[in-house]
Amino acid sequence: MIKSMTGFGRCEVQKENRKFTVELKSVNHRYLDVNIRMPKKLNFFETSIRTLLKSYASRGKVDIFITYEDASQSQVSVRYHAGIAGEYLKYLQQMETEFGLENDIRVSSLARFPEVFTMEEQAEDEDKLWNGLKEALEGAFRQFVETRTAEGENLKKDLLEKLSYLECQVGKVEERSPQIVAEYRAKLEAKVKELLEDVQIDESRIAAEVILFADKICTDEEVVRLKSHIQHMRSTLEEKEGIGRKLDFIAQEMNREANTILSKANDLEVSNLAIELKTEIEKIREQIQNIE
Repeated sequence: MIKSMTGFGRCEVQKENRKFTVELKSVNHRYLDVNIRMPKKLNFFETSIRTLLKSYASRGKVDIFITYEDASQSQVSVRYHAGIAGEYLKYLQQMETEFGLENDIRVSSLARFPEVFTMEEQAEDEDKLWNGLKEALEGAFRQFVETRTAEGENLKKDLLEKLSYLECQVGKVEERSPQIVAEYRAKLEAKVKELLEDVQIDESRIAAEVILFADKICTDEEVVRLKSHIQHMRSTLEEKEGIGRKLDFIAQEMNREANTILSKANDLEVSNLAIELKTEIEKIREQIQNIE
């Protein structure tokens, strides 16, 4: 099955007093480009998150948003720094002596000085933290893949329809080619008769001229290759995954053949058909840009 590079996923996991929420979305990109926004506390897991994502996606610009809530009562603790309090007190006493001031320092006022008391976060159990985060990530990633796969099926259906139309137009080019040669021969004979009137026409000269003309406008090789590319693209669409670059290469080859047919066209109908081929191939290439 093919996957689109456009997708979305979300998962929320509650583990005891911890709650993890993961959201991600993606758009087209030549490679896998990942941007992660998460609380500073979870930065340690960035490499693990990127590694885990690679098992779910190979291309696309992916934005991941992670939120973390901890409702436990032991998140932070108060720490008293006796050494810092002693330094403050020493200098206050020194100021009392040097300036003859009354020392009105009290415990409540000393406690308000910076760094006497600080709040410190408790160390987290990294294994528990990762297990909860990983569960949320995997849930969001699975939904992400489901949306990409559903969109990929729609892309596949549209591409197959476009390939059928393309094949029909190629058939018209193939059918028209011998008619062009026949019409050219008829016009050439009529023109020669008009010029020579009663003089007998040299059939060998006419035949030689027609052969040169036919060789000049011949698109048999381009038509055969174009048909082959269409079949190749169909078979590629049945492959499992990671086919975006391959499809893009096939589309480039298809466009090259259509350009050659247009350059050789010496007939309005074939010219119009070649333009339609190029237009449809361009639509195919635009759709392929969405495939992983």
